[in-house]
Amino acid sequence: MSGIKTKGRKRLVVISGRSHPELAQKVVEELETTLLPVDVRTFASGEIYARMEESVRGADAFVIQSYSGPVNEWLIEQLIMIDTLKRASAKRITAVVPYYPYSRQDKKSRGRDPISARLVADLFKTAGAERIISVDLHAAQIQGFFDGPLDQLFAMPVLVEHIQATVDKSNLVVVSPDMGRVRVADVWSDQLDVPLAIIHKRRDPAVPNEVTVHEIVGDVRGKMCLLVDDMIDTGGTIVKGAEALKANGATGVIVAATHAIFSDPAVERLSSGAIDRVIVTDTLPLPPEKHFECLEVLSMAPTIAQAIHEVFEDGSVTKMFNGAA
Repeated sequence: MSGIKTKGRKRLVVISGRSHPELAQKVVEELETTLLPVDVRTFASGEIYARMEESVRGADAFVIQSYSGPVNEWLIEQLIMIDTLKRASAKRITAVVPYYPYSRQDKKSRGRDPISARLVADLFKTAGAERIISVDLHAAQIQGFFDGPLDQLFAMPVLVEHIQATVDKSNLVVVSPDMGRVRVADVWSDQLDVPLAIIHKRRDPAVPNEVTVHEIVGDVRGKMCLLVDDMIDTGGTIVKGAEALKANGATGVIVAATHAIFSDPAVERLSSGAIDRVIVTDTLPLPPEKHFECLEVLSMAPTIAQAIHEVFEDGSVTKMFNGAA
């Protein structure tokens, strides 16, 4: 079956890299089309090859790739696929990156630090992408790194709807895991119409991924706490935060996050009993070994598919989240 959807003279083409084919398949099912057949392979030398198996001349092409490990291999693969589309005369190319690679390297914290998130944006542009679609960027300024439209989608509506359906809000308090996420947590608090608390912590610069929690700002005693963040990597920050909340009288802790990176030893930490529920989305692939009893995974495929539809139809991605055209 052809992977090209036609409307009038416009043609929609969706291509998937090899990092997260399950999500890409869900997206095209929402769009009522199929993935374009692509011959992608890695040679014995480690070099990647990609060829579109159908014509894409004049098509509006969307290349989906998410960034679990090996990040660098998947990045090169997506860049090669974008370059292939450009050389095959695709009319417009959009890089769909549910989790933006190198997003935590968005500024210089010290002298001689790289700003790798900007470098990635430059690579996408050079390869031939005219637009980027991503979900919950780690830092808003990344939108300005790309010389073209960058549509940021939000997982909050999906997560909030699930929480409203499964959690008693009468005893709920939203908690920011650190001062840097207060603004996002405040929006969560408004959406759910519940109080806000903040964890004040300090990260030891000499020990990577180690966090010291100091104090809780706000009343959590006797409350069910909803810790919200954009990603969970090794789980150290979240688990220490949960332990601090329970030490301050919280009756339980629910964690809601968009990107489930789950680098070792995240699964062990998150399933240790400090957290009652972990709710994430499928922006990143979660193989069986990264699943555990209290994990709940929600799909972002409908949201991503709607964004692709709006771009293809020259509609408004903004109206998806605030109702404005």
